[in-house]
Amino acid sequence: MTTTEQNRQSRLPNPAVLVPELKDIGGPMFKATGNGSIPQATISLVQLRAGQIVGNTYLTVLHTGNLRKAGETEERITAVASWQDAPYFTDAERIALALVEAVLTPNPAGERVPDELYERACKHYDDKALATLTMAIGQVCFFIPLALIGKPLPGVSPAEQWKQ
Repeated sequence: MTTTEQNRQSRLPNPAVLVPELKDIGGPMFKATGNGSIPQATISLVQLRAGQIVGNTYLTVLHTGNLRKAGETEERITAVASWQDAPYFTDAERIALALVEAVLTPNPAGERVPDELYERACKHYDDKALATLTMAIGQVCFFIPLALIGKPLPGVSPAEQWKQ
């Protein structure tokens, strides 16, 4: 098998076949985060930022594609990597992006999500929305190890890429 052929599939067999219970976890996660208390665009922005933070092309391509399909502008999609100074995001989206960064970025000074950040989040999100946003961060974090270890191919459907 050539290197090109080896690179046309993920490193792992299809995890949904290996662990059929995955569908019993993944489906309810998507349903829970889609409860309407947080705009889907915010969830997708957060999940794109998570993929960028962990340096995973599969996740960044996946969530970039989801944002494009949802009609997001190229400016907003591109600016996720530099959201702090980009003029394209609402205050609520900025808090959501700050939260995912806090969760995924070690803080040598101590607590990752300080009280000040939590208090700012509470000004933009009620309890249900904040819980949903927390679950959306957890949802992408659940799939990060699969993306990093299994190394699915960016832009390729799962049926076409999983090692048989």
